[in-house]
Formats: sequence, structure tokens, C-alpha cells
Amino acid sequence: MQIVWFVLIFISLSSHGGAHGPDSCNHIGGLCRVGNCVSGEYLARYCFEPIILCCKLLSPTTTKS
Repeated sequence: MQIVWFVLIFISLSSHGGAHGPDSCNHIGGLCRVGNCVSGEYLARYCFEPIILCCKLLSPTTTKS
């Protein structure tokens, strides 16, 4: 019975549509992080939804003189 629960959890985690994987995250210039993005980063997408986030650096704002 425990194996059935394990299989159901695995199928549930792998069936999320918002996950793109680490290759896609690296392609857009992001890094996969577990939990939260660090200061100066924002959530661009998910590497593996909902646990591993694809975080990307905030672009610096430019000001005209």
C-alpha cells in the first residue's frame, strides 16, 4: 500500500504544467533555487513546481542625467 502512495505522489508532482526544468531556466539566465529567491532576484518561472524556483536577477534601473 505504501508503494501505491509513493507512485501517486510522484505522478502528482510530475504532472504540474508550470515546470520547465533547469535547462529552460539557464537559457533565460536564471538559477534554480529551493524555497525562495534571494535578495535581488525575482521568480521567473519554476524549474520543478512548486518546490524548486527559477530565479532571475532584477535588471538594474537606469536613470537619465
